[in-house]
Amino acid sequence: MSIDPLAHSASQNPLSRLAEALRSDTVGGFLLITAALVAIIWINTPFGEAYEHLRSVTLGPESLHLNLSLETWAADALLAVFFFVVGNELKQEFVNGELRNPRRAMLPIVAAICGMVVPAAIYVAINFSSPDTIQGWGIPMATDIAFAVAILAVVGRHLPPSLRTFLLTLAIVDDLGAIIVIAVFYTSGIDLLMLIAAFAGLAVFGYLQRGKGLAARLNASRVPNWIVYVPLAVLIWVLMHESGVHATIAGVAMGLLMRTKTMPGETHDPSHRVEHLLRPWSAGLALPIFAFFSAGVVIDGFGSVVSDPASLGIIMGLVVGKAIGIAGGAWVTTKVTRAELNPSLKWIDIIGMSQLAGIGFTVSLLISELSFVDSAEHLAHAKTGVLAASLIATLLAAVVLGARSRHYRGLMQAMAEKEKEAGGRA
Repeated sequence: MSIDPLAHSASQNPLSRLAEALRSDTVGGFLLITAALVAIIWINTPFGEAYEHLRSVTLGPESLHLNLSLETWAADALLAVFFFVVGNELKQEFVNGELRNPRRAMLPIVAAICGMVVPAAIYVAINFSSPDTIQGWGIPMATDIAFAVAILAVVGRHLPPSLRTFLLTLAIVDDLGAIIVIAVFYTSGIDLLMLIAAFAGLAVFGYLQRGKGLAARLNASRVPNWIVYVPLAVLIWVLMHESGVHATIAGVAMGLLMRTKTMPGETHDPSHRVEHLLRPWSAGLALPIFAFFSAGVVIDGFGSVVSDPASLGIIMGLVVGKAIGIAGGAWVTTKVTRAELNPSLKWIDIIGMSQLAGIGFTVSLLISELSFVDSAEHLAHAKTGVLAASLIATLLAAVVLGARSRHYRGLMQAMAEKEKEAGGRA
């Protein structure tokens, strides 16, 4: 979990207290879910055209190919901020936390791969004899990390922190895999020069994080670090976007490059300082706006959706395939390798979390649009299938993880009572 080195400032003024509240996954989760519900309700009312018009409004310099719709800005730019925070948190876990143990780090990584392969296989099995829909096999592969983490925070407040770390690791690997699938199978081409330039920018970013040479002189100078890092981060994002690779990858990469150790003269390392600063903006602004613009899906008739092999494959892939692939893959991995499950977790926790991974949404909707460019009917059914699968996965996960959260809360209360009794006898 993250460390808030400046948490004591929360009592100083209302803005500080608001920022501290937004650092809670639960508060951010409620904001994201509320924004998503507003979007779903709005687009399915007679005023749905106003919603569509709003998210299609374009902003940005056309000369830089950044004349993007508000929906695209939310999914590519604002979500990159969230991915930076997540990548940064994972870096802390890999260096100082749960994932420092390779035997435990291996488990969510393998589970993520299995959680991509099995849903795709189920989709192919259902659509094998349907040449018009077979190309949508990549749709059920993706887990929406933003919604999954938000739901986990809301329904599983007393679950062990290691389960959240498992989900974060799994979802990051899942998203990286989905982006690779899009680049290889659903993209007409990658601008290799722009991609190399983006990696060069990341190399500079990583070098500055080392705190030596130029970076040391920068830290020692009176020039605020953000004057260097913010333009560099924006440049990396632009180059990644221009390369044809989903720009949120830039956020993950920079987060993983953050330095987690303090240098002489530093009170806190850059990783924790930046996380403390950005987490409220990510939870309170970036994620709700992203959810509002991405969750607006027109609900088509469910009768026709179930009869369409594309939507049926999506629902079965996300709801059944994710659970089997992740939980089953993780269990088999512990039996055939030295990988191990964190002692604070039980397999029923992993099953509940694997159901939560069936929330597809953003990337699944993106692959749907890439898969059915020439078929409005299949596209509509695919989007409704993603929405239905995400809702079913959320409900199933809420039942399991809610029960497990109550179980862990009972254990903590019993432990506290025992400690109280022991103190009284002493």
